[in-house]
Amino acid sequence: MLRAKIWGVAVLGLMALRTAPLTAAPVEAGGQVHAVIELFTSQGCSSCPPADRHLAEIADRPDVIALTFPVDYWDYLGWRDTLADPANAKRQKAYAYVRGDRQVYTPQMVINGVAHAIGSDRPAVERAIEQSAGQAGVLSIPVTLSYSGDTVTVSLPAYDGPLVSAEKPASIVLLGVSSRQAVDISRGENRGHSVTYRNVVRSQTRLGEWTGAAQSFTASRLERFAPGCERAVVLVQAGGPRHPGPVLGAAMARFQ
Repeated sequence: MLRAKIWGVAVLGLMALRTAPLTAAPVEAGGQVHAVIELFTSQGCSSCPPADRHLAEIADRPDVIALTFPVDYWDYLGWRDTLADPANAKRQKAYAYVRGDRQVYTPQMVINGVAHAIGSDRPAVERAIEQSAGQAGVLSIPVTLSYSGDTVTVSLPAYDGPLVSAEKPASIVLLGVSSRQAVDISRGENRGHSVTYRNVVRSQTRLGEWTGAAQSFTASRLERFAPGCERAVVLVQAGGPRHPGPVLGAAMARFQ
């Protein structure tokens, strides 16, 4: 496992950052989403390939949205991560800030926005899924995706409860996802290895805030999705980008 400091100048490496519905991805075909798992990983981290394989297995579960967020803060170790986006490390550091942690690490899985575990520790990840599912509001709000031409639409029903209000709005986050990316790594800790990543997040867009009224949010597919994104994911998440909280609703779907 690799850890990096969030604050301070030094980065410390320790071994131990026509209107039609979208075609349903497996999670929608299977019904209720029970977990959203975000894996923060790096091609430059020798501890990450087992977690990448674990995420690939989880991605096939019909009740889970499993996402790969490649980070760039290990690029100085000798290999520049070809899929990394600074926005991914920023999201991971925001989670750490909410928990009061002064470090981020890879491979880390964040589950439902409220729990975390080493991504290769399968029992710990399963415990985190079970424990987080019991927290108030987690994945309790239905959300749908549709598109017409270039426009992607996120629709939410009216909600009258304690989790979302004008004083406590939720963030609507739209992700562009590439379902599979194979990478040959020629330098760094994983030199000579080929890793296949599943559900790689290539773009993030915050569509706005939701206060509980029945509402729709729209985005341009061409403007908001990076090339090669075959899937869209929407997260309805308590808190803002600096203070992410529980994932209250989620959906994943595939473009036709």
